[in-house]
Amino acid sequence: MLEIEQAEAQLSELDLLASMFPGENELILNDQLALAELKNCIEKRTMEGRSSKVYFTINMNLDISEEAMEMFSLACILPFKYPAILPEITVRSVLLSRSQQTQLNTDLTTYLQKRCLGDVCILNATDWVREHAADYVSRDTIPVPAPGSTVQPADVILTRLWIYSHHIYNKCKRKDILEWAKELSLSGFSMPGKPGVVCVEGPQSACEEFWSRLRKLNWKRILIRHREDIPLDGTNDEMERQRKFSAFEEKVFRVDGARANHMDFGQLYQFLNARRCGDVFQTLFGVEGQ
Repeated sequence: MLEIEQAEAQLSELDLLASMFPGENELILNDQLALAELKNCIEKRTMEGRSSKVYFTINMNLDISEEAMEMFSLACILPFKYPAILPEITVRSVLLSRSQQTQLNTDLTTYLQKRCLGDVCILNATDWVREHAADYVSRDTIPVPAPGSTVQPADVILTRLWIYSHHIYNKCKRKDILEWAKELSLSGFSMPGKPGVVCVEGPQSACEEFWSRLRKLNWKRILIRHREDIPLDGTNDEMERQRKFSAFEEKVFRVDGARANHMDFGQLYQFLNARRCGDVFQTLFGVEGQ
């Protein structure tokens, strides 16, 4: 299959998914620019200028038991050569422990390798998850609310969002980022400049609220480059142990840009390495850190 045919297959599958998951939050395109680049390349019949992989999330409410219907999310990234190679799919749910989530995703990948390699397969993946998700959920993790109870279950997932922006200059935005992180008890950092980077970590609901606020501001381009969801045992001690940052701060590294707005990537890489997350540098910028 030629590159242009691979691109056309990706766009056709996205159109099909949009019709299969029409609800407001059922299919979420995490990077609109990547879709625009895909359409532009197909129109011009060339893959030159394509820099971002198509990244989207499918949210499905599944009947896990007679008493419970729970959300399962499939975060999907389509490599440029998909469907010649498999997509990157990560299934998440608050009902899954870390080991259960790992096993589910491993088994899903094995299934896709055996049955779907070379063909578009996102719908196959959603069907497989619908059929098999309950097999990975322990009975004692399914929430059964008491009659008349209004108490919501506590966060049992630590989320870490790595957010990439074309630039972060505006002082009001920088102030909002700091204040929102403090308000929501999130740790991490923001790096202003061009490009700009924000990392927040903490309870899943707080991270999603932060992202909901941030994306509504006026940006040239902003997206979640990488997301980590770590199932916990439900205790605050475990949440704190899993954090890689002790607080939230703005980091301004030595400036080396001609217009004094580019950050020193070497210092950023060293900063990330010191916190055991240097591997995310390549995910953010597409090059290895030094």
